[in-house]
Amino acid sequence: MRDDHEIFEARLQLFDRTLPGDKKIAQQIHEEGVLKTRDLLAERTTLRDAMAIHEEILNAKARFITPEMATWPLGFNDLLAPPLGITIRGTLPEQESIAMVGTRNPSHYGLSIARNLTAGLVDHGFVMVSGGALGIDTEVHRSALAAEGITIAIIASGVSIEYPASNRRLFEEMSERGAVISEVMPDVTARPERFLTRNRLIAAISRATVVIEAAHRSGSLRTARDAAELLRPVMAVPGPITSPTSEGCHRLIADRTAEIVTSLSDLVEMVSPL
Repeated sequence: MRDDHEIFEARLQLFDRTLPGDKKIAQQIHEEGVLKTRDLLAERTTLRDAMAIHEEILNAKARFITPEMATWPLGFNDLLAPPLGITIRGTLPEQESIAMVGTRNPSHYGLSIARNLTAGLVDHGFVMVSGGALGIDTEVHRSALAAEGITIAIIASGVSIEYPASNRRLFEEMSERGAVISEVMPDVTARPERFLTRNRLIAAISRATVVIEAAHRSGSLRTARDAAELLRPVMAVPGPITSPTSEGCHRLIADRTAEIVTSLSDLVEMVSPL
């Protein structure tokens, strides 16, 4: 019991002081364990009291979950640099989850496809996973809730940062009927690089990833490639060949990184065996 408590405290202190996706720390933990890694870090920098860190998380109405806990998403363990822990508002469901991601500037076509596919997947018992951005992410969460399903947002900021502010009520609903997850302390603001490291969590927690409208350079493509590297199925919805917001999807299909999806039945057929 004492060892478990010490490991929990060590993870809190590492979580508070290291960057998300730090491969060096992850390798050190793998080779030497959490306690020794914490002690080595403490030789170079001052670490905050673990219970003060934990209280800060609890005051944000969140919980701190670690790989040692039964509620830990096992998919994270497939990553080269799994999270030291996660802060979470809400409850992680037991059902299989499907990630659906896409552009922040979708067309009416993209929004319609996201809405219909999400409703269909919820009807088949799947939990939805996406980021917290405007556009496709927001449409996925709203559609899942409208269909009385469960949805999970994995965000690049802390769980106390309402970003974007227009999604404040949506995040509250997800906390009640799903979860909002972060890999940083509650009051940490989002930075551009954190969106890329966050994307690996979306891919890892899900059994498959679907991309709906993504530009040639897009964070959604990073999520898709993260999923492919984890040997998770990747699917992409094609769009008009003249549409810049579909270039990324067409590239994934052309590169054979993703299977083409043109209907709910296509998608269900691909993910049901999982």
